[in-house]
Amino acid sequence: MGLAAKKSIVAANRPREFVRRLPLPTILIPSFPTAHSSLLPTPIKLAPSSAPIGRVSAAARMEGSKAAPAKTLPLGLDPTMEEEYESQSKLLGEFASISSIDKAWTFKSENGIGSHAMFAISQANLLANQRRKSILSANVSKGSNSSVCFQWAPFPVEMTGVATMLPSPSGSKLLVVRNPESESPVQFEIWSQSHLEKEFQIPQSVHGSVYTDGWFEGISWNSDETHIAYVAEEPTPAKPTFDGQGYKKCGSEEKDCGSWKGVGEWEEEWGETYAGKRRPVIFIIDINSGEVQPVKGISKHLSAGQVVWAPSTETSPQYLIFVGWSSETRKLGIKYCYNRPCGLYAARAPFFGSDAKREQKREISEEDLLVLNVTQGISSAFFPVFSPDGKHLLFLSARNSVDSGAHSATESLHRIDWPANLQALSSAKIVEMISVVQCPEDGGFPGIYNGSFLRKPWLSDGTTIVLNSVWGSSEVILSVNVSSGDLTRISPSDSNAAWRALTLNDDNIIAVSSSPIDLPEIKYGYKEVQDDAWNWSSVRSPMIKCSARVKSLLSSREFNILKIPVKDVSANLTKGASKPYEAIQVSRTSKKYGQLDPLIVFLHGGPHAVSLSSFSKNIAFLASLGYSLLIVNYRLVRSSKVLQF
Repeated sequence: MGLAAKKSIVAANRPREFVRRLPLPTILIPSFPTAHSSLLPTPIKLAPSSAPIGRVSAAARMEGSKAAPAKTLPLGLDPTMEEEYESQSKLLGEFASISSIDKAWTFKSENGIGSHAMFAISQANLLANQRRKSILSANVSKGSNSSVCFQWAPFPVEMTGVATMLPSPSGSKLLVVRNPESESPVQFEIWSQSHLEKEFQIPQSVHGSVYTDGWFEGISWNSDETHIAYVAEEPTPAKPTFDGQGYKKCGSEEKDCGSWKGVGEWEEEWGETYAGKRRPVIFIIDINSGEVQPVKGISKHLSAGQVVWAPSTETSPQYLIFVGWSSETRKLGIKYCYNRPCGLYAARAPFFGSDAKREQKREISEEDLLVLNVTQGISSAFFPVFSPDGKHLLFLSARNSVDSGAHSATESLHRIDWPANLQALSSAKIVEMISVVQCPEDGGFPGIYNGSFLRKPWLSDGTTIVLNSVWGSSEVILSVNVSSGDLTRISPSDSNAAWRALTLNDDNIIAVSSSPIDLPEIKYGYKEVQDDAWNWSSVRSPMIKCSARVKSLLSSREFNILKIPVKDVSANLTKGASKPYEAIQVSRTSKKYGQLDPLIVFLHGGPHAVSLSSFSKNIAFLASLGYSLLIVNYRLVRSSKVLQF
């Protein structure tokens, strides 16, 4: 194709002049915050051009051979566009540099006055295509008039190479896990308040990387803080060896130029983000000796995750509760898919040290290796958590997703009264605490959607649990009394922003709030003695900062959550299907008469997911370029009874 023909094609593909006052994308892969993820591909923009290719200045032509050769621009790019690209890339870098708050923990102070808080934060490392992780600490003290003061450390501490970390229940120890990048061992570190106490290298022959995906992931200290249960990839099975004569029965580990290893038996994986990951298996490490043992009795057709310790008794062995996903049929992928059947299982923890020696002398019975399904009467059970007194086991269920096929439908909250004799566990009754709401009243509770518990979710009364859930297009904080079943919305009901609880500080809540145009902000929730209502105060924090340019651009934007009525209401529609659905709108705060900004419509939300009104760097970046945004949360009509977000 000739140069003139190429130019004509470029000119023919240019957008109309009336929308060229703002840079328009030719290729756009935007992202929006969902209930599942907030880190998706970054917008990519290719702008049109009207300038000739490879311009050379008049001065350069006069200088002739004495002048350095002029910069040759790529096809379809002129100096004006290049400056525009440079400006936008700098702006995108400013948005990418904004930190995110991932987790938080609180610890009681030694003198009993105030407490300490530790926040896990992350920041994009664009050059390395990774996330830079760090921790920032603060002293929390209460002032007069129910005020709270956070005294922040001057600088964060980077956690290089850290996959995950978890403080012990007492706060006296900190587990740090470093996953290998190749075939190196997994590294476990046990830190005290002043130094590194223990360091263990777990070879690949024992297990692979520890799962830190937020779904199979499960790390749990026992009550004595001597053992840690966790989920890791099972070790790589031995691969068959072949030589010129065919299969070698006794393969040597030494390299032999006359032989080669096969790839082994093909194993189905769990789909998106799990490529190359082996089956998740539960292991326990003794933090005194470094000994690691797998939990026995779990079927090869079961992928295990979300492990927690069951309440211990003096007369019975220690047990573990975990979530199991069966793969006897097909795995079909699990990312964003709550419609995969799963259940809670109880397994006996292995013995260590002298107890293990005594156990070896005793004949092991089938009962010792029995893994019991404690939720046989329900098709979905996950996120197990025990009450502080050990009398109740709570869990969430997405059985409506399993039954309907929707990736993520409304969930329910259940309770099992934990028996003193585990032999009676198989017949334990499952009590439904919060049911699926078939059709919520206007402004009423829509049911639990994408619910999640905190690491320590209980208030001091031992019966009230705090959880995060989705309410319409926003994320909210809820509390449930497991004795009465009463549910309360803790986060402000008049706020369209997204609220997410991070951790509890005694009976107070440390949370984060954000919106499409507001950066995440730390909030502190407390209750007055004479009032049952929750009060919230903003906490000044050095964690979330942005440039003056970003701050100025976002201040000129506003957002609303629109109620869009269903136009074609027929007699065949259910009551829930005829209700309005929601859309998040982001636009300028002030507009001139007749001014229309280019509009980007996001069509992903619903019916299998929901787009949230939380802060998204990609959304904010597009809004700062001058676009109006409409993020639609559709509702599937035929399944409206189970998709009430």
